[in-house]
Amino acid sequence: MYASTKWINDYLDPPATAEEQAELLTQAGFPLEDRQEVDDSDIRQDFEMSSNRGDCVCHVGLAREIAAVSGRTLKVPRPSLRATGPQAGKLVTVENRQPKECPLYTARIIRGARVRPSPEWLASRLRAINQIPRNNIVDASNFVLFELGQPTHVFDLATLAGPQIIVRMALPGERFLPIGESAERITLSQEDLVIADSRRAVALAGVKGGQETCVTDATTDLLIEAATFDPVMVRRTSRRLTIESDSSFRFERGVSPGQVDAAAQRLAQLILELAGGELAEGVVVDGAAIPPTRRITMRPSRCRGILGVEIPTQKMIQWLDRLEFQPRLDPQRKDVIECRPPVYRLDVEREIDLIEEVARMMGHDGLAVDEVIKVRLAPPKATELAQRAVCNALVGMGFVETVTHSLISRRAAEACLEPGSEVMSIQEIGDRTDMVLRPSLLPSLLGVLAHNRANGLRRLSVFETAAIFCRRDQTHSESRQLALAADLENAQDGLRPFRGVIERLVELLRGRGAGVEVVADDTFPWFAPGAVARVDGQVIGRLGLIQPSLGQLFGLSDPIVGAELALADLYEGFPPDTQVRALPSFPAIERDISAIVDVGIEWAQVRGVIEAQDLEHLEAIEFISSFRGKQIGPGRKSVLIRMRFRAVDHTLTNESVDKQVAVVMEALQDQLKAHIRR
Repeated sequence: MYASTKWINDYLDPPATAEEQAELLTQAGFPLEDRQEVDDSDIRQDFEMSSNRGDCVCHVGLAREIAAVSGRTLKVPRPSLRATGPQAGKLVTVENRQPKECPLYTARIIRGARVRPSPEWLASRLRAINQIPRNNIVDASNFVLFELGQPTHVFDLATLAGPQIIVRMALPGERFLPIGESAERITLSQEDLVIADSRRAVALAGVKGGQETCVTDATTDLLIEAATFDPVMVRRTSRRLTIESDSSFRFERGVSPGQVDAAAQRLAQLILELAGGELAEGVVVDGAAIPPTRRITMRPSRCRGILGVEIPTQKMIQWLDRLEFQPRLDPQRKDVIECRPPVYRLDVEREIDLIEEVARMMGHDGLAVDEVIKVRLAPPKATELAQRAVCNALVGMGFVETVTHSLISRRAAEACLEPGSEVMSIQEIGDRTDMVLRPSLLPSLLGVLAHNRANGLRRLSVFETAAIFCRRDQTHSESRQLALAADLENAQDGLRPFRGVIERLVELLRGRGAGVEVVADDTFPWFAPGAVARVDGQVIGRLGLIQPSLGQLFGLSDPIVGAELALADLYEGFPPDTQVRALPSFPAIERDISAIVDVGIEWAQVRGVIEAQDLEHLEAIEFISSFRGKQIGPGRKSVLIRMRFRAVDHTLTNESVDKQVAVVMEALQDQLKAHIRR
């Protein structure tokens, strides 16, 4: 925040040099970022502001910090008003329909004012902080903003229909013209809070005034607005409409209803001094009751324990008193200091906040610093080890890990959206871009493949583990997903390469012998064809060839295989229990069977038929390949099966194995109508 050295000194006795101000404010937690000399022998200094100290984004706030740290006297302006006009309530009405978003709205009326250039003292104060003087009315409002940190606004009363003020939400499609030389009309959302008259919106609450009701050279009658608005609402509107102002900057940090009236009185006094006119009697107010002063307690022993410094209790009370916290020892408990923070200190809510204030007043350089910090490292969690093992395994299989952005185009997101789900957009940018939170990682991986292909790199396999988002039944859903995508070297391989990858990952997480069942499934239209993978009957993911229409969104025309896996449940039991076995002492005998079956027959069915025969010495059943072609015939496919036999106590003979293979072939013929190729 820009601050004028002279302006700060208006409120300090004795005054402080620019160097002293910078040193004291840095000690108070507002370090100096820049310094420039300006006219009138003034110095403009830029101090860093934390987001929770809205009370210090003004000159009185900074002067208050300097006075508290240095022991100087703070001179706060005390306005004195004398009303000579009629009752303000007879000249304008105020209706606050949104007390939650606008806790307090006040209006004062001044009639017969004269708009003219500001006096030099006022113009120079504004120029010192890089503001452009406009006229005495507007400059007075800006002066109060930078003096007290309370945004205000002045309407030309004659331009307000009614005249009436209504605090309400914007109407659907309502248009508004903000103040500004090159400003254009904007369309408001029903989530925007506006200040309206009886016909239209005349200001964007907490953000910007309107061009149609602003003060001009012809203005004589004024309505002075002083209010407070919900910080979240102001921030949302400001970001959505990309309109930022000095007012929104302060409202976003919080303005207490308890400080509104003092700022309104100060502005009214300045306008009467600078522009003349007649102040109407009373204030037109609507909103919730001003909240009572908060009561917060602090234990001096706790403060000393946390800071590690033996600070006398009376010293703590002295420092907190300088900060206007009204400290006193609790009469019932002598070891407790009771405080009532001023209304502008919205950041102080609990005991630790008071302890922080004591530390600031003492100076952070007075805190003890341990040269050695003892740290106990916690062992990695099972889920972390499992995810690390999966990444290493995928890299070992030739995959490249990627890190991509969570926002993708709406079109790509909707192409990978599960039935019954909706995409989620970020509210602040949702109306200005086509980007939404991704419901799947596949579009991101396809974008990586497309980028690399455009740069001459083909046959790439990629993976990523990240969060995905969607909305189901009006509820936000977020989960982690592992996604894989790869160019196919041979389209005839189909899903076979990824099936092997998934089986390897499951074996890594569950141990040897963990079975993966892959079953055709057309539920997810971005796969064509698609399948789901199950472990012990539980679906752990889906895989398939990427739908050509999805690939074309990224300029990809060649076949691409992808998979989406949810392995969180498998991570929990990592590492799996393993059993050590001696290497086999006798050789194995392998036999291959080529069976022609209907294309609808899945590998799980073939395997089930073989396992049901309860073959002696059968060690493993493996799927080798499948083939479709004219030689096989329409609606049929050839499946190559490999069986491995081994005895633990002797060497098997070909004759004994051949008998069992014959049993398998007969079962396949009987149960699956298979034709055995010999």
